[in-house]
Amino acid sequence: MHTDKEKIRIQIAHSPDSDDAFMFYALAKEKLTDPGMEFHHILSDIETLNRKALEGQYEVSAVSFHAYAYLAERYVLLPCGASVGNGYGPIVVGPKESQARPLAGRRIAIPGEWTTAHLALRLYEPRFQAVVVPFDRILDEVAAGSVDAGLIIHEGQLTFRSWGVEKIADLGEWWMEKTGLPLPLGGNVIRRDLGIDIMKKVGYWIRQSIAYGLSHREEALAYAAGFARGLTAEQIDRFVQMYVNEFTLEYSPEAKRAVARLLEDGYRAGVVPRMVAPEFLEIPDAI
Repeated sequence: MHTDKEKIRIQIAHSPDSDDAFMFYALAKEKLTDPGMEFHHILSDIETLNRKALEGQYEVSAVSFHAYAYLAERYVLLPCGASVGNGYGPIVVGPKESQARPLAGRRIAIPGEWTTAHLALRLYEPRFQAVVVPFDRILDEVAAGSVDAGLIIHEGQLTFRSWGVEKIADLGEWWMEKTGLPLPLGGNVIRRDLGIDIMKKVGYWIRQSIAYGLSHREEALAYAAGFARGLTAEQIDRFVQMYVNEFTLEYSPEAKRAVARLLEDGYRAGVVPRMVAPEFLEIPDAI
């Protein structure tokens, strides 16, 4: 029998958004527990998580696939927990009159250097001036005219019109047209130094947590609502459906191909410094 002192402490770092809250609801509220493990949830914006993962700070973390290219030696991808835009994704917005203007040379607010949104925008239009702005301030900056356009992630994809700006490009839509693949935005990684047995057990519980949310949707949505910034109940439901779906419970072969293609295209475009082949942990169906 385990005592608290013997429990393995696992930090799970993720963003304070309704989709991540939905995914980790069962573990955060102890709907699922493991007698030998203690899960601690760290909530931070995705760019901070990317930077912490570069330092190996947390045992498990949500990261951008762009950042994964720099993390692959220390972390392996879990086969669950992905945020994938199936024909939709981060959007570029700007004043209405700017829609017809090319993005080349324009000052565009981005939510972080290591975000997949930034990588995708570089593939879409490499010749823009990036201005790093916290993701939840980008719409303010665009509306104020401080930048020419903004790259919007998270719930801003549903609420941007209320700021008086218009969509210039949907990068997930563009990526689908270009490759025929969904756009993989972020995934969960686990640190290799935990050892394969612990890695597999932690991965098992994370997948169980996602499955619990999907099968107890109403209660998981009610919990996720506490993390939704200015969204209606209908928008929360829609946003969670966008990013917690069949790709989240288990990467499809198509989603895995999409990750590899994104990293390869990033390397060929000179945005990612080396060719990285994604590596996915295999986790058991039961423990």
